[in-house]
Amino acid sequence: MLHRTIHLFRKELRLHDNPVLLAALESSEALYPVYILDRAFLTSSMHIGALRWHFLLQSLEDLHKNLGQLGSCLLVIQGEYEAVLRDHIQKWNITQVTLDAEMEPFYKEMEANIQRLGAEMGFEVLSLVSHSLYDTQRILDLNGGSPPLTYKRFLHILSLLGDPEVPVRNLTAEDFQKEGLSSCLPGLEKKLRVKDVLCLALCEEKRCRAPDLGLAECYRVPLPVDLKISPQNVSPWRGGETEGLQRLEQHLTDQGWVASFTKPRTIPNSLLPSTTGLSPYFSMGCLSVRTFFYRLSNIYAQAKNHSLPPVSLQGQLLWREFFYTVASATPNFTQMAGNPICLQICWYKDTEGLHKWKMAQTGFPWIDAIMTQLRQEGWIHHLARHAVACFLTRGDLWISWEEGMKVFEELLLDADYSINAGNWMWLSASAFFHQYTRIFCPVRFGKRTDPQGNYIRKYLPILKNFPSKYIYEPWTASEEEQKQAGCIIGQDYPFPMVNHKEASDHNLQLMKQVREEQHRTAQLTRDDADDPMEIKVKCDHSEENISKGKVA
Repeated sequence: MLHRTIHLFRKELRLHDNPVLLAALESSEALYPVYILDRAFLTSSMHIGALRWHFLLQSLEDLHKNLGQLGSCLLVIQGEYEAVLRDHIQKWNITQVTLDAEMEPFYKEMEANIQRLGAEMGFEVLSLVSHSLYDTQRILDLNGGSPPLTYKRFLHILSLLGDPEVPVRNLTAEDFQKEGLSSCLPGLEKKLRVKDVLCLALCEEKRCRAPDLGLAECYRVPLPVDLKISPQNVSPWRGGETEGLQRLEQHLTDQGWVASFTKPRTIPNSLLPSTTGLSPYFSMGCLSVRTFFYRLSNIYAQAKNHSLPPVSLQGQLLWREFFYTVASATPNFTQMAGNPICLQICWYKDTEGLHKWKMAQTGFPWIDAIMTQLRQEGWIHHLARHAVACFLTRGDLWISWEEGMKVFEELLLDADYSINAGNWMWLSASAFFHQYTRIFCPVRFGKRTDPQGNYIRKYLPILKNFPSKYIYEPWTASEEEQKQAGCIIGQDYPFPMVNHKEASDHNLQLMKQVREEQHRTAQLTRDDADDPMEIKVKCDHSEENISKGKVA
């Protein structure tokens, strides 16, 4: 029996490698492509800020356009998830709901509620995995029901599983126009265009007061102004499958760069991204990780030599997969309390310090430039993320990683439940990372790759006239030199909020004590070998650890 299906887009906002949408098309006589814009759910579960809202709306608009080119459309319905589903399942006589399977607790709960609703109202539910390389449950099963807590153990399990499933074929107009399938709304005059049919039907439901405006004004993608989102907050990263695929192709044309890519050796303060910059598109599901994985495999197969995991581009996808797997089966993964793999640390409650860090007012230009780029663009290099995270937590301020995670969740376009929390635990040495004596120097680290301070001059223009020898430490310039630069420290730009050497030495002793007292917890996520991703660079009083990054 063919179904009347609502296909729910959640995070897989694309048409390429979308197995559940393909399955929906093959099993349906009528298909309604739907995105439910549940603002309460999005803001409470993911805490998305203005830049992420813009990226999401751009992605929905692009999906709507791409569906239109195949003879279909996207219905964006605003409202509470269950109420919207209950209403439209009845009105459209739905017998099946399809959706992408996700592993975050809030998405799992949503799917469970849809399953319950299906049992109540008599429709089937189909969900398939496509946001990750593997079904994390298969990894857990092979590891005895629990997540592998070290990257080494994780790779061993993957060696037993073999390669990920290959991407499914791309959808075509024929899929939406095949005999017997009415895309969006069935049973009306075929001579009418899809958008006219939809609008007429919706007007019959008294949902559209102006039938001549067509589908765009019925269930259109809302504009930022409709959601009271500032139009000024626009990132250089434009959302959508089209943009994501274009960026992907641009990177893959340079096969030598792809084959020799080594993540830790990319430049954190390059004025243009020195990595792929694809992470926002993976996070929103505009790009398929399986597609990227196999395109990389093809390039590696043709190269005489190529980099290997964990530092290669494929290695970045595997780090992503590692955190997805651990997060899927670890209670309270995004919290310290009740998280069995996380050290329980008495972090300082410092509201003022947290605010200065978030608002780029620490007095350390390298740190403040990074936080400014984050706020303006929604993306920063993975090593820049490491620098500001270390500064907030174990390096200088001793403020909880949870607070930093929340700021990243709001501001990063690629904020991801699993990767964001996993990275913050890593960088605060609360789990996964154990070379805690290596601390990022907020002065020398940035200077290593950008001695002229061009990155700082771009994002902190108040400091742009300082000579290069002062750009990372403007407080060391004389009063006359500060006047010549047009910036008085303590007046136009703050003094450093801490003495880095004193603060980091003190915090080092605190961390040492914590790890001695909680030795058993610390060992849970510790690999036998040293961190495979590190590069060591001398600082004034300690070693900097420039370690791994995941698809940033």
